[in-house]
Amino acid sequence: MYSLNIFCHEFVVAVSFVACIIGLVLLWDSKPQKNEVEQTERILFRMSFTYWLVYCVAFGIEKIILPDWESALMSLRITTALSYFLTFSCIVSLPLHKFAVHRVEE
Repeated sequence: MYSLNIFCHEFVVAVSFVACIIGLVLLWDSKPQKNEVEQTERILFRMSFTYWLVYCVAFGIEKIILPDWESALMSLRITTALSYFLTFSCIVSLPLHKFAVHRVEE
């Protein structure tokens, strides 16, 4: 049962890796936004996709790396934790930004 949960998590991380790349490609815009609010929202979306992409890469390397390399393994775990929390903070910042802009308009 435990190995099934690990495989399921690894599969979800692999699928979200591909989804992050697709999301970043969709958010790629060569022309600058005229509205500052839309530009900030695009930046927050890009940051969340990028941080999650870093999480997926670090998680994948952590699963591939040999257990003998303890220092590399520890730095990968720190990277996954930091990118996880940065992704969470960007996702929480999106509705907070919308709320703050809505309050200013009123």
